[in-house]
Amino acid sequence: MNPSRDPDNKVTALSPPEIERLLTPGWQQHDQTISKSYSFENYYQTIAFVNAVAWMTHREDHHPDLTVSYNRCRVSYTTHAINGLSVNDFLCAAKADALFKP
Repeated sequence: MNPSRDPDNKVTALSPPEIERLLTPGWQQHDQTISKSYSFENYYQTIAFVNAVAWMTHREDHHPDLTVSYNRCRVSYTTHAINGLSVNDFLCAAKADALFKP
């Protein structure tokens, strides 16, 4: 049985050991959320990244909270429907990392 699904095949919250195993460098866990800050040289680069993340997350139908400033964007994921973290949070986090070009 997949540890992130219950017997009825519904998505369930990941356990602390599963979260620890999936957490990649730069991402931090705070309660039921993972987040990472990305730094940019200017506002244009920041907004280009925000737009790329928005496009990707719209296609995934899994939307993060974004905190945007002139040269920084903080991306935060959680799965509200299960009040916890799911595998999809970590998949989308990896896709956000792939969009980042320092």
